[in-house]
Amino acid sequence: MTMRSVIDRVVQHEDLNFLLTNRIPRRWLTLTVGWLSRIEHPWVCSACIALWRLFSDLDLSEAKHDRFDSLRDCFTRELKDGARPIDMDPSVVVSPCDALVGACGQVTDGSVVQAKGFPYPLIDLLGDPELVRYYRNGRYATLRLTSSMYHRFHAPYDCRVEQVNYISGDTWNVNPIALRRVEKLFCKNERAVIRCRLPSGALLTLVPVAAILVASIRLKFLDVRLHLRYRGPNLIPCDAGLRKGEEMGWFEHGSTIIVFAPPGMDLCAEIAEGGRIQMGQALAHH
Repeated sequence: MTMRSVIDRVVQHEDLNFLLTNRIPRRWLTLTVGWLSRIEHPWVCSACIALWRLFSDLDLSEAKHDRFDSLRDCFTRELKDGARPIDMDPSVVVSPCDALVGACGQVTDGSVVQAKGFPYPLIDLLGDPELVRYYRNGRYATLRLTSSMYHRFHAPYDCRVEQVNYISGDTWNVNPIALRRVEKLFCKNERAVIRCRLPSGALLTLVPVAAILVASIRLKFLDVRLHLRYRGPNLIPCDAGLRKGEEMGWFEHGSTIIVFAPPGMDLCAEIAEGGRIQMGQALAHH
């Protein structure tokens, strides 16, 4: 039996997976891995990437560069030009990231679904009654980035980012096993609520949710790194114009982005739980 097969068996065992990735000192481990990922030494970087490959299907063939100074450089790698074509149809809102599609559909009674049987109220996620009212009967899609995926995220449409609300929190794992066990998990974790105003006046909201290990969100149009030791301000006014497909920011580890669209927009027919989508592909239309 190979080391990879042993790891696969452990990962697929739900109780053991949950124990090893959640019932640990999450904050301490997250800060430690964040420190380790920033060490710029070729031996440290190579050893960390080799260990990472044991636990994932890491594929660096699309990366713009084939050498990395640190594990963080590999996590946050850019892709080769043209690796992610952008659907420029003006009626299409594109996926901001590479992801596996989680729960998605219609906002109902001010709530959305985390996993089957686990609804959560939008007010607990967004912290803004105005936004909750705005997305009543709207649509949402939960986009989960695995650790091996491309970690940068991009504007889903031509837009102007008008506000970011950073909400500090925990660092639970966001894999399906944890989502089936931890009530209102996304509402507990560190996250940023990003309000994006479209030329039509409609408002798209992206909620990048950080997770265990590095738990850090960078936004290209802000001078601060949003992470566990960030101390404010939490409500950050913005005036950043972005074109569809333009880079918005990145995670320093895999996590989740929840996209909210108002009534009048619908998810594309092929968007369904368990599917895979790449940045730039059609997510919704209006």
